[in-house]
Amino acid sequence: MAGFMNVEKAAELGRLYHLDKIYQLGDSISDTGNLVLESPHGSGFLFTRPPYGETTFGKPTGRCSNGLLMVDYFATAFGLPYLEPCKKAHVNFKHGVNFAVAGATALSEEALKAKNITNPATNSSLSMQLEWMASHFNSTCHTKEGCWEMLRNALFFVGEIGGNDYNYGFVQRKTLDELTGLVPDVVQSITDAVRRVIGFGAGRVIVPGNFPIGCLPIYLSSFHTNNSAAYDEKHCLKDLNNFAKIHNEVLKASINVLKKEYPYVDIVYGDYYNAYLWLLSHAKRLRLGRNSLQKACCGSGSGPYNFDPRKICGVEGVSACPNPDKYISWDGIHSTQRAYKYIAGYLLRSILPRMRMFHL
Repeated sequence: MAGFMNVEKAAELGRLYHLDKIYQLGDSISDTGNLVLESPHGSGFLFTRPPYGETTFGKPTGRCSNGLLMVDYFATAFGLPYLEPCKKAHVNFKHGVNFAVAGATALSEEALKAKNITNPATNSSLSMQLEWMASHFNSTCHTKEGCWEMLRNALFFVGEIGGNDYNYGFVQRKTLDELTGLVPDVVQSITDAVRRVIGFGAGRVIVPGNFPIGCLPIYLSSFHTNNSAAYDEKHCLKDLNNFAKIHNEVLKASINVLKKEYPYVDIVYGDYYNAYLWLLSHAKRLRLGRNSLQKACCGSGSGPYNFDPRKICGVEGVSACPNPDKYISWDGIHSTQRAYKYIAGYLLRSILPRMRMFHL
């Protein structure tokens, strides 16, 4: 199928790259438990309650899905174990570390406050995650030369990050124009993070863009309108998708600058936007439910998108659909395990040919 690589087949190719570690920065798209572990009230988050985690683990794990995330599938494709969260104690981080925190932003708490945007979830922004990463390397490889050697066959993911900067802005009633003005700052923060991980010794860096947020149940519900001209042929909100594309275009331009600065480093854009649209376009062949493509599997039980911010997944009395594999969206915000598997396959097909198999 065009655009797709089966994750199991990708594993055969992935192992040719001799990657032995993955380091992940990001937010809830990638967090495997850090937000729960860092917070004294971690068990109070809705994603720490059933039915989160039900499909693969049989219980919540701190992942914002019914099972595995893309980072889990990437690890599998390269023959590595699932990444442990950096906040977990007594863990062997031989094969990499997950620094991502659900709710995290690209901009610091102070920078967002200057824009009158607050982060209600965590202070562990991208800059804080980079400090954790620096501390980890200081305690494991000690010197710059030692880190270059240790990280020669490592893969770094800088994101997805930045989506929450905009999400919080939308929730706090910022306009599209106001948030478009935030894009350069968000992208600059991501760009600075890429430079920093290269400074640590990274030779392969994936920098994902934003999803087509106008296709997500949370936004379709929040910005619902009877004006049919507001929607595209996939029933996604045009203005919101155009906003996501603006972020992605600015990010891609910045990546091109970075490639010229660091010609010896593989810096690859992760096209989450088109991967998600590809899912919508190939739903029938992927055996996704035709009538559930823009509905949350776990949600309010009412409305066209099965999403109500007062009755979201994890709230008592809110149940999941009987077959999450038919759905793209798990809780209206995050995707199902099945969707993440397909997106990971799409990305592997796109990313692997743009990475060198060996770094000297």
